[in-house]
Amino acid sequence: MNRSTTSNLKLLAVSLFVAAGCTAVGSDTAAPERSVDVQNDSDSGVAFELPEREGERVATSESVPHVQLGVGPVAEIDAELRRRAFLFPSVSSQPSGISLPGAVQLAFDDDLELARPDVIALSQEFAHIHPDGSLHVWLPLDVAVEVDEQRWGELHPWVGRESFWGGVVMIYTPQTEAELDITMRILAEGYNFVVGADVDAEDLN
Repeated sequence: MNRSTTSNLKLLAVSLFVAAGCTAVGSDTAAPERSVDVQNDSDSGVAFELPEREGERVATSESVPHVQLGVGPVAEIDAELRRRAFLFPSVSSQPSGISLPGAVQLAFDDDLELARPDVIALSQEFAHIHPDGSLHVWLPLDVAVEVDEQRWGELHPWVGRESFWGGVVMIYTPQTEAELDITMRILAEGYNFVVGADVDAEDLN
């Protein structure tokens, strides 16, 4: 089975999870009490491809709280991530209201009009950075599948639960400048999808 066919099958599975509200495997944590209509146009609408990430997948809890195991940030890379991540227009750093203590959200300004508020369940954050430098990002479904397939991250364990967006992924902690550039590309996909913008990650330096 070629990569295109595999990607299409995974995307179909994620789409069906979103539509049907199937229960995620491996987590007995209660689903969040939210009711948000998810629109059908859940893809980015543009071709998005990533190189395959070198090395093995990062070990994670595979449950909620969804955390990495045994991986920490590289100080200078982490500092640059936290600088560049908040260069997106109308985005500020605030403590996350939905993540672990110490996590910071990429929070939209209150007056910013969003193209897809349903994606983030009417909250303000389209991503947050954990203390270890990993991130959760809300993405178009096709981009989330690409991130998972190319091993830059993995789907959130709650993907498939009712009213939980099917494109939420954990991005593993970037360890090099090259990995940081990929992380910024992924962040830009989430930002552009939710806002309806066309920001190029290369411009955020």
